[in-house]
Formats: sequence, C-alpha cells, structure tokens
Amino acid sequence: MDETPLPVAAVEEVGPDTIAVEFESPPDFEARPGQFVKLIMGVDGETEPRFYTISSPDVAGTFEVTVGIDPEGEVSPRLRSLAPGDEVTVSGPFGNAYYEGESRVLVLAGGPGVGPAVGIAERALAEGNGAAVVYRDEAPVHEQRLAALASEGADVAILGPADSLTEAVADALTDDTQVFVYGFADFLDDATSAIEAAGGDAEAAKVENFG
Repeated sequence: MDETPLPVAAVEEVGPDTIAVEFESPPDFEARPGQFVKLIMGVDGETEPRFYTISSPDVAGTFEVTVGIDPEGEVSPRLRSLAPGDEVTVSGPFGNAYYEGESRVLVLAGGPGVGPAVGIAERALAEGNGAAVVYRDEAPVHEQRLAALASEGADVAILGPADSLTEAVADALTDDTQVFVYGFADFLDDATSAIEAAGGDAEAAKVENFG
C-alpha cells in the first residue's frame, strides 16, 4: 500500500502509557501479524514518520498497531488524541519477520514487542496451531489479551525486567517451534542466549530489532 490516508476506527488504552490504534483497512490490503506499517503525521508543518508493528491477528476490515506513549514525543501524544473518523497517512506493510502459518510459534517479546506477540499468537490459535509467548517488561500491557491467550491454550509467561528468559524459553521450545523475537537490541541479545541455552537455533528465529 502506498501512502494512503486511513480513517481511525478506535483508540484504546491497553496499559500504562500504551494505546492500541485501530485503522480501517483499505480495499485489497494484505498484511500478516509481525509486519509493520509506516504512519506519517504532520507536526508543525513537517512530516514525522513512525513505524509500528501490526498487533491484530488479521487485517480484515480493520487492523491495529500498539503504540507506547512518550509524553514529550512529537507523534505518540498526537496518536493518543485521535478520535474515530480522524485520518492518518499510512503505508506498508514492511518487514519479513512475520507469521506464515507455522504449526507452532514461540514469540519472545521485550517491551513494545508485545504488540506483534499477541497478534501472532492469536492468529496461530485461530488457525488451529500452537502458540507460546514469553514477554518481559517493567509495566506489562495487553494483559487482557495475554490472559485470553492463556485461557485458550497458549503458553504465556510474563516476566519482570530483571528476570531471565532462559527457563521460560526452555519450557516453551520444542523441535517444531518457529521462534520470533521482537524488541530492542539488549533484549535481542538476551533472547538469542536463551534460545541457544534451550538447545534451539537462534539463527533460524525471525527477528525484528526495534533499535
């Protein structure tokens, strides 16, 4: 999709300083959970692009991105103030670390990586596949969706910022598991070490580095 103004369908608080923004999908829009889109906002006469990963399990009718709010930021507070019917210019999707119908997925999520984690796990379960999420954050978000995933049969581990990933990864990793990793660079390092410690192949993981 080239740069296209899309109407906002909903804006919802999903945790501390975190929102989910739902957009109306344009005709023929195709994307997978784990891919990301570019949002372009006008700020003081300048265009400010930001990239956000899709956090909905599909894009039928609408799709969602999860946004952490920086109170001093130029874009995220404006996204929080949006109302249904407002328009934002969007392009994409981009990225190659996304769900492709694998029979079992394990998503390691650090901080904002929880967005694609819930989307991928929900899609996997909806398609009759297995799912596990290991999520580490100081202030967890999307807790209702994570609880729903657990109640529907997904393995869900929510860890504090100082907790090791190793045991949770070892508990969830099987020979037929496709591993996904989403987060900032320091989390990716920890996730790689945990995958290898559990006997997995870190090089086979689908990884998105948030910076």
